[in-house]
Amino acid sequence: MSLYAFYCRAFQKALKLATIFLDWNGPELLKGAGSVKELPKLIKSHGLQKVLVVTDPGLMKIGLPAPLLQGLENQGIAAAVYDQTNPNPTIQNIEQARALYVAQNCQGIIAFGGGSPMDCAKGVGARLVRPKKTIPQLRGLLKVIKKLPPFYAIPTTAGTGSETTIAAVVSNPETHEKYPINDPVLRPRYAVLDPELTIGLPPHITSTTGMDALTHAVEAYIGKSNTRDTAQKSLDATRLIFANLEAAYKNGKNLAARDAMLLASFYAGVAFTRAYVGYVHAIAHNLGGMYNVPHGLANAIILPYVLDYYGESAHARLADLADAAGITSPNDSAAGKAKAFIAEIRAMNERMGIPTGFDCIQESDIPTIASRALKEANPLYPVPKLMNLADCIGLIRTLRLQG
Repeated sequence: MSLYAFYCRAFQKALKLATIFLDWNGPELLKGAGSVKELPKLIKSHGLQKVLVVTDPGLMKIGLPAPLLQGLENQGIAAAVYDQTNPNPTIQNIEQARALYVAQNCQGIIAFGGGSPMDCAKGVGARLVRPKKTIPQLRGLLKVIKKLPPFYAIPTTAGTGSETTIAAVVSNPETHEKYPINDPVLRPRYAVLDPELTIGLPPHITSTTGMDALTHAVEAYIGKSNTRDTAQKSLDATRLIFANLEAAYKNGKNLAARDAMLLASFYAGVAFTRAYVGYVHAIAHNLGGMYNVPHGLANAIILPYVLDYYGESAHARLADLADAAGITSPNDSAAGKAKAFIAEIRAMNERMGIPTGFDCIQESDIPTIASRALKEANPLYPVPKLMNLADCIGLIRTLRLQG
């Protein structure tokens, strides 16, 4: 083991030990069809009179937040709406939403949407309690610490798990960087899992967000910082995704499949927010920062390539996931199961129209993408096998679609 590898593993072990003393209580849940209509009553019971709702232009255009906003009005709760969140939320998005919160004297935050409004809302909360620190200064671990205002999360996609995670991922358009802020205080206090809000998702969003959730479960499970709970949540999420994702993709109105996918996304979020992710996310974040690639799509494409890279170091854990997914291999060895699991991920991608690579990657950008990915991943992410710069550059080259 090299000195640098020793440093990475020592850092990860120390961090795993330190996290024992953090508060890992998840959000209280409102679940089931129509549960979003119950949230205004809950907010009213907390004594709030005005809240900031963070969402995005697409959701506002189709009117998805309307029942929530009407419910708030019925309860006598005023809502200031920030609906300009980008698909990869920027520092500017956060600052604009924060300014609206302050100008309107809001008392709490509701994130309504996919991972982007969630991340934006978390960034707003972080800046509210740390007004003297910029978003870049809050980058990394435990830079916020102070308790956020009352924070409610309503996911409209089944993928990010942001309603239960401690991370906010932010893009800086000036530097083309995308990076996380990690702090347990960013975890929403309440979350609404209402499958009716996901009924209208188009197939390509259903597929890529679902594969995002699978990536969370897989990277959490094969890493070296699992607890008994995160491991079980990863297995449960994997089982639910393999049983329900394609059903939801084929028939968006399948309420049972939609409900199961929301739960799978939540379980995967519980798992990775404590056990962390790996190189799939590190590379995906930086492809998103460089080329604005949607995060779920990036994860879906990259996942099998990184699992191939891990090789034997991940076979035993991937075999467990194959069992959870109901995948059998011809010889039923750990290696056979692991390879069958990776092959099935590729087959699922193909059946759902997800490409095998990216046509946006420029050869001249690859060293920068790789170095930024490793800056994010090492020493934080407890991956099965450490990657160096040459490895990362080589892997990113394999992701390029030729011609």
